[in-house]
Amino acid sequence: MSASEKERVIQDKLPDIQKLGILAGGGELPHILAEACEAQGIEPFLIVFEGHTDDALVHGRQHIKTRLGAVGTILKTLKSHNISDVCLIGKIRRPSLAEIRPDLKAAAFFAKNGVKALGDDGLLKALRDFLEGEGLCVHGVQRFASYLLAPIGVVGGMKPNPDAMIDIRRGVDVLKGMSGLDVGQAVIVQEGIVLGVEAIEGTDALIERCAGLHRKGRGGVLVKLCKDNQDRDLDLPTIGPLTIEMAARYGLSGVAVHAGHSLLLRKDELALIADKHKMFLIGIEP
Repeated sequence: MSASEKERVIQDKLPDIQKLGILAGGGELPHILAEACEAQGIEPFLIVFEGHTDDALVHGRQHIKTRLGAVGTILKTLKSHNISDVCLIGKIRRPSLAEIRPDLKAAAFFAKNGVKALGDDGLLKALRDFLEGEGLCVHGVQRFASYLLAPIGVVGGMKPNPDAMIDIRRGVDVLKGMSGLDVGQAVIVQEGIVLGVEAIEGTDALIERCAGLHRKGRGGVLVKLCKDNQDRDLDLPTIGPLTIEMAARYGLSGVAVHAGHSLLLRKDELALIADKHKMFLIGIEP
């Protein structure tokens, strides 16, 4: 965390929360959240999942390690530590039911919600309803680290040219049209042609998949937005350095994200990478 980020975190301090239960998946975001909590005097209590969470996250911090399906154990642990505020953060790859090994609480959740018929948004809404029904208050990471939110305008020194802006608008139209279908958050557009739409594989895999579809001429544009019905506390679109590096490697001219509704990891580094490759990174209000 940079000095400017630490200053922003202290400004974000939430006096009403003393302890936060962090249900942590993989990736960088759980680390960022735990550090942001500690900077504000909020004690993080980590629920980490076998096969999903970085082991380094728990060093020196209160935690339990469990399987995804041990919902009863998780709830009892939170209650025993007087924790009523929680945040679900980090990557969880979709496991099979056999891997989850659901306990009675988890099995009841699956039986009630018919999870196989739900997309990501429906599943997350059902999960939020379940947690709130258990007396928990669900927060988004942006409440503790607002500096992660993408600003309006360019990040770095490069701006999209008029042709790129046309592709951005085309990408916005496509994603808005698909929003109710609960498919993905991102699309790649080149000269008005949709090269690919994100599905379950994720944004980085979308960029790689579209590499062989690029037409001659200027590179395409990656547009990533929050879906209309998306739970802003559970699943904000996220861009990190690897995504910008991949976009550059595969010849994209820039990336547009949803200002105020997307997360940018290591924003200063993203700007440096984008400038190095003469790419733009811009926060838009669709």
